[in-house]
Amino acid sequence: MKDTSSVNLPIGIALLPIFFLVLLLSINVFIYGDDSLNGTNQFILILSGLFGASLGFIYKVSYKEILKKISNSVKSVTGALLILLFVGALAGTWMISGIIPAMVYYGLKILDPNIFLPACVVICSIISVATGSSWTTSATVGIALVGIGKALGIPPGMVGGAVIAGAYFGDKLSPLSDTTNLAAAVTKVDLFKHIKYLTYTTIPSISITLIVFIILGFMQVSDGSTDNTYLLSAITEKFNITLILFSVPILVLIMIIKKTPPLIALVIGTLVGAVFAIIFQPQIISELSAGSYSKLTNTYVVIMDTITGPISIETNNVILNDLFSTGGMLGMMNTIFLVIGTMVFGGVMEAIGALKTISKTLLQWADTSFKLFASTVASCLALNVSASDQYLTIVVSGKMFEKAFKDKNLAPENLSRTLEDSATVTSALIPWNSCGAYHSSVLGVGVGEYFIYAVFNWISPFMTLIYAAFRIKIRTLVDKN
Repeated sequence: MKDTSSVNLPIGIALLPIFFLVLLLSINVFIYGDDSLNGTNQFILILSGLFGASLGFIYKVSYKEILKKISNSVKSVTGALLILLFVGALAGTWMISGIIPAMVYYGLKILDPNIFLPACVVICSIISVATGSSWTTSATVGIALVGIGKALGIPPGMVGGAVIAGAYFGDKLSPLSDTTNLAAAVTKVDLFKHIKYLTYTTIPSISITLIVFIILGFMQVSDGSTDNTYLLSAITEKFNITLILFSVPILVLIMIIKKTPPLIALVIGTLVGAVFAIIFQPQIISELSAGSYSKLTNTYVVIMDTITGPISIETNNVILNDLFSTGGMLGMMNTIFLVIGTMVFGGVMEAIGALKTISKTLLQWADTSFKLFASTVASCLALNVSASDQYLTIVVSGKMFEKAFKDKNLAPENLSRTLEDSATVTSALIPWNSCGAYHSSVLGVGVGEYFIYAVFNWISPFMTLIYAAFRIKIRTLVDKN
């Protein structure tokens, strides 16, 4: 039997597991649609790993060696899996404490008719950063903003583009975002280091986007009004909104700046959020109490249920109801399952020497760093079109290019940033991609209508290529910062 270093697969054989994976995923997404992420796609990743292992057996790779590589691959993301669990926990306590509702409330307060379009970008950015979900942002406040825009006589595609742009800004930068955590986990990059490197390309992209919408705003003539008092009143009727609530995210932000390990920062943020729920939102705890225990026991049960499982806070406004619900730790299990499935597939690909062959072939063409970045962007776009899912695009491209970046002496955060700049944001621009289909459906605005106005989404891949071409913030493995 051979070890990994002695296996030399032909490039055609090395690519077979990827073709097998993309074929099965395409069939699965066609049949299941959005529900494919509830487990079937994850199983297909493992099944594709087994297919790759069978090729390894043909080339005399031992079962023991394959299992060892899978074990090492899964072990490498242990910290990321724990972070994902506490992201779900933190989202829960921040919801019942009123922290996330306060972010939504003050975000809506800044809405003004004269700056409606750029305000849409800002509001959706704030809410998406707070929730970590572009889908939730689009399906809640996004719907309201499109309705307000129609009342103002602003083209729905224009408003839809502003909503999508803001929603994906937060989806990229929020530590609560599953794609942000996934990109960091797949490339083995510290979550907050990944977010730091994302800001280098994301801030210029969103700045250009805001300038475009400010110009478009001046071109719009409207006699309507942006009356969102029904949303604001629904929030204040349910929650005690105060600026003091922002002290918790500020505390977490300070810990991150002080380089506190992310897991510790998330645990502290979760626990302080729970304390704030008891202090500021006792009525929410009473509402969520289902048992006939003592007040102290009921409080304990609600806090623990919120941290570990799904909760939903009902308001008198249906638009806000979806926004004010979280899945807790259990809500992160599909993403964790996806990460484990990816690591199994990646471990097999490494064990049979497929990744080595693919990386070697890529490096023969990508003889410059720019070509390697360009290849990564092209791969992400191709997989977003063919596999129709941003999560799978991130994991497949991440594993495929990991060794190539390392061989070019490029730090892994370059890869994690490129994945988000090209995979996460462009998924909403493809009508048959799960993201494009979802957003166009909930907003009632076709992808073709909002495509040109989703400036942030289509400018992001160009921004990452510009940075690569001019070697701006491209960290090498020997860099210290």
